[in-house]
Amino acid sequence: MGPEHHSRVAIVTDSTAALPPRVVAHYGIKVVPLQLHIGDRHTDEAHADPDEVARALHGDTPVTTSEPPSPEFFWTYSDAAYTGYREIVSLHISSRLSQTSHSAREAASRMRIPVHVVDSLTSGMSLGFLAVLATEAAMAGWSAAQIVRLLEERKAHGSQMIYVDTLEHLRRGGRIGKAAALLGSALSIKPLLELAEGEIVPLARVSGTQRALARLVDVGVKLSDNRPVDAAVEYVDEPRRAEEVARQMRARVPHLRRLVVTRASAVIAAHLGPGAVGLAVSPCGPGR
Repeated sequence: MGPEHHSRVAIVTDSTAALPPRVVAHYGIKVVPLQLHIGDRHTDEAHADPDEVARALHGDTPVTTSEPPSPEFFWTYSDAAYTGYREIVSLHISSRLSQTSHSAREAASRMRIPVHVVDSLTSGMSLGFLAVLATEAAMAGWSAAQIVRLLEERKAHGSQMIYVDTLEHLRRGGRIGKAAALLGSALSIKPLLELAEGEIVPLARVSGTQRALARLVDVGVKLSDNRPVDAAVEYVDEPRRAEEVARQMRARVPHLRRLVVTRASAVIAAHLGPGAVGLAVSPCGPGR
């Protein structure tokens, strides 16, 4: 999607947004992939096989991640400028979880057109919904400054919750944050986490996977607060868990505008581990 669609503002995000390919294609969102190291092999998320990542996480193969190098952003921005965009809004995974925004700002400083880098303070489809919101605003003729103000207001109201089988992968990757308080729980106790002010924090401890996923839905229903919302369920390698969470959300949220079930970002999967399920809830309202 470009200026021929009456948008003068390009929207860029990163691969942790977990946007399904059909959504990226429909909206013309530009996605910069984060980097993955699977054992001795280096790749980026655009070329990583999620099943290979899941197998590595189940075994002893180390999986590590890093932000996109600054030139990746520079060439993405340059391509947008070449095709006629006048401004760019580039929104990314929380700076408390990744150096992605820093890499984007380095590239932005070398551009001849304005590039506005926004730290979303979130990740997953919570970030993905912000990217869609920004694109809808750009298509409606909003300026980059107006879109940035909208994002700064809206990012405080979206929610990203996470179920994990174990905290071990977060601990290994150094992203555990305040969720470290849950370490040492019995194996039958399953952690529920959320992203708050850009970092992972404890939400609840629940006995057993099914009860934990049911609590995840309870929280999602409460957050919807009987208002129009978008929701997304993301999974690492257990699609049946995601489908059950989605089924319950459809049944219990009366004003669900759209519901997306999608594979989690491989980069995020590397830190959450096998079995993890994410639930994003994003309110709809003025400006959409």
